[in-house]
Amino acid sequence: MALRTILTFLLLISVAGGARADFADGKLPDGVYHCEVYLLGLFLNLGEITIKGSLYSGPVTFGAAPPPYNYQMNPNGEITWLGPLGGYTSGGNSISMTQATLDDPSGPSFDIIMKQQDGAFTASTCTRR
Repeated sequence: MALRTILTFLLLISVAGGARADFADGKLPDGVYHCEVYLLGLFLNLGEITIKGSLYSGPVTFGAAPPPYNYQMNPNGEITWLGPLGGYTSGGNSISMTQATLDDPSGPSFDIIMKQQDGAFTASTCTRR
């Protein structure tokens, strides 16, 4: 348990400290971002989030996309979702932090740190397709 807490803390520090691209306009590049998590030696698909301007919809694993909601991004690349975010914010789960990375203009991404109902943390990465 202590090891999990330490690893989560180190992950949060590395995510927050490593992304220092140009976030001046407060928006992610438009597109569809594929989200996945690495768990037990496998990459698991968590769906796709569509970004257009200051709006997002998703994640969508199958079926129709939910209505779009606004998001905000501060100058440090930290994203605040202003609506629900699928399984990330349901069933007792909540978003602890979302950090954008724009180091490579051809491959922007963001990492979502989710706090599960049991208190454990899970990190997933969403990369533009």
